[in-house]
Amino acid sequence: MAEARAPSPVAVSLLASVFVVAACGLVYELSAAALSSYVLGDSVLQFSTVIGAYLFAMGVGSWLSRYFERQLPAHFLRIELLVALVGGCLPAMLFLANAYVPGAFRLLLYGGVLVVGTLVGLEIPLVMRILRRDIQLKDLVSQVLTFDYLGALAVSVAFPLVLVPQLGMVRTGLLFGLMNGAVGLWALWLFRHELRRFGAHAMACVLTLAALAGAFVGAERISSLAEDKLYQERIVFAASSPYQRIAVTRGNAGHRLFLNGNLQFAERDEYRYHEALVHPAMAAQGAPRRVAVLGGGDGMAVREILKYPSVEQVTLVELDPNMTALFRDHAQLAVLNGHSLRSPKLRIVNTDAFQWLQQLPPAGDDGFYDVIVVDFPDPTNFAIGKLYTQSFYALLGQRLSASGYAVVQTTSPLVARRSFWTVVQTIEAAGLTATPYHAHVPSFGEWGYVIASRRPWRMPTALPEGLRFLSPETLPLLFDFPRDMARVPAEVNRLSNQVLVHTYEQEWGKVSGH
Repeated sequence: MAEARAPSPVAVSLLASVFVVAACGLVYELSAAALSSYVLGDSVLQFSTVIGAYLFAMGVGSWLSRYFERQLPAHFLRIELLVALVGGCLPAMLFLANAYVPGAFRLLLYGGVLVVGTLVGLEIPLVMRILRRDIQLKDLVSQVLTFDYLGALAVSVAFPLVLVPQLGMVRTGLLFGLMNGAVGLWALWLFRHELRRFGAHAMACVLTLAALAGAFVGAERISSLAEDKLYQERIVFAASSPYQRIAVTRGNAGHRLFLNGNLQFAERDEYRYHEALVHPAMAAQGAPRRVAVLGGGDGMAVREILKYPSVEQVTLVELDPNMTALFRDHAQLAVLNGHSLRSPKLRIVNTDAFQWLQQLPPAGDDGFYDVIVVDFPDPTNFAIGKLYTQSFYALLGQRLSASGYAVVQTTSPLVARRSFWTVVQTIEAAGLTATPYHAHVPSFGEWGYVIASRRPWRMPTALPEGLRFLSPETLPLLFDFPRDMARVPAEVNRLSNQVLVHTYEQEWGKVSGH
């Protein structure tokens, strides 16, 4: 029996390269899918189509590899450099396309995914054919696939937890482009005696790495160019968290907050939105002592809640700790919420609201609240859509005191009429009384809310002093729906179907032109 040979240094280096190649390929795939969900919404659809297109392209690349017969190391080197350039720059190009040529976003997205997928599909077959010189076939396949899967595992964990929060999407893509380029440079050294036109290959490596390094250094500038154009205002803060892209701008109308490109509030009229959100439920309750806010990490709703002397404790449940830290510590933004996030009455819990409702309350806490304010972003994807389901509202009802009220921000009853009444229908399906109302917020237009409770809601006769929008005389007008916003038949939004996400996308898509 022939004695098994130890892999040569070249073979070991190439196997290590497989790990890097797999990690880089997955980063490009995840970046494209995440960016498409930010821009186009419906994360399930975007991830499914991007991943499907990427895997199809990899299959095409693997099939095409049969036509590479000679000079395999040279082909491998060139492919690495192409993957480094196209894949590494893809997030930056998508950001810029969305800002400057939004109509070209889909074309660039799927074109880039198909190109990168095809090139990645070529890499592994070429590496395996080069490695056949040193490793027997039965060991070759297992070793190559082992390193391939380990690279994918490492990135799948690091991408949401470390890479995007610390580097952002643009820098992450460029960093892994540099890693692909480094593999190309290493291949240049490994196969220096086999390569024809060594000087041309060396120059290509240097130029590729220089271009990517320059883009990496200027990544913040690239992001600023894209976001300044997109928002048409100066960016005063921008960051990527594991959950969302946060951007705060400042213009003639003051500060504006955007999450994943969607406006959350504008300083000039946010008081209208938050007064309408908080006070109909708080004032009707009478003397609320314990209040919970789900979402609303900007602290604006907490600011309004603290206007009631009876309030003893407010629990703010916000998934993203970056949001609560930003609006607590940023001097200009903390002024907007009246420094409410530093109130001694406030307890901040950074966790998923659905899970928080499912958890048993801590010892000594009965877990019931007199008012619960639900201030989530609109249901643009299934991760947020679960917070508008019958299951969620059933859990919400279990946390209300006998005399308690919950209030839910509920998109526009004018633009997204069926979406608005879907939420009403879903709250009622959870066994709660639903009381819908609306208010005009210039930055959003007509905006809707729903009060959910076990007992009928009653019109309050008094409101706190100093409100800029609401008064006892005008409050009843919010509960009058004109004919073009009146109730229409709607389905119940369940975890198993998430019809609201599809309805919302259809209705708002007609307005945005998506």
